[in-house]
Amino acid sequence: MKHRIAIVADRLGWEERRLIEAAPAAGIDAEWVNDESLGLGHRDAPAVRDHDLLLIRSRSYTRGGLAATLAEADGARVLNTASAIHTCENKLALRAVLRAAEIPVPDFRLVLSRKDYGRALEELGAPLVLKPVHGGMGKRVALVRDPDLAHSLYDYVEDLGHAFEQACLAEEYLGGGSVRCLVIGREIAAAAEFESAGTDWRSNAALGNRSRALGQDPEVRKVVDGVVDLLGPGIYGVDLFRTPDGYLVNEVNHAPAWRGVDSTTEADIASSVLRYVQEVLG
Repeated sequence: MKHRIAIVADRLGWEERRLIEAAPAAGIDAEWVNDESLGLGHRDAPAVRDHDLLLIRSRSYTRGGLAATLAEADGARVLNTASAIHTCENKLALRAVLRAAEIPVPDFRLVLSRKDYGRALEELGAPLVLKPVHGGMGKRVALVRDPDLAHSLYDYVEDLGHAFEQACLAEEYLGGGSVRCLVIGREIAAAAEFESAGTDWRSNAALGNRSRALGQDPEVRKVVDGVVDLLGPGIYGVDLFRTPDGYLVNEVNHAPAWRGVDSTTEADIASSVLRYVQEVLG
């Protein structure tokens, strides 16, 4: 029996195209379903009724978790689970649960006001990274190098952001690059190390930074295992910082982009994702 899956996303990007192209060879009929047209909320929604599984790849800060919650409640199989998506969507919620599980994360502070921001500057010092609680792909992330200019930068947070966007995370700046691990099920399908390119200090694959393949590393494996134990098996992009004291988890993406890792490691990630989908569907 040929399984039919919906790739739920706000747009048809490179990764979604690769999944649709590779699906026939995996014995799967895959189609893109715009997350703006799901019509969820009743048990006979076509997105649930007509598909064996919903692969949630919404890049929205809220759509993915809402769609997964409703689809699961109506009996659909969903990847990733609603619980995992909700945890990953909120950087501070993720940091909190990781730290409670004794999975190493950078030192951080919640910033909801200028008073919070001033305290974070005092306790963490400069340089300091200020980023939105909800967001990804390196957007609206600022490196505060100069304490004298720090509060001028915060003017933009206060004046340009809505209340939802003003919730920020402040963290120590660790410098260097980052490691992106593509996790499928419980396994690391591929890993690459990214370094900032040119004058942009952000080491993010979506920004086109330099990268190199990373071999098997027991320390990376241990940290990633802890993340998967906490969130449950799924499809994740686990971003790590390398420090003299070991690896720290920066973020976990529930709808990871993998073009950079794919090209760096020559891994066929789309086929690996589809094999895992078959596994889940039995």
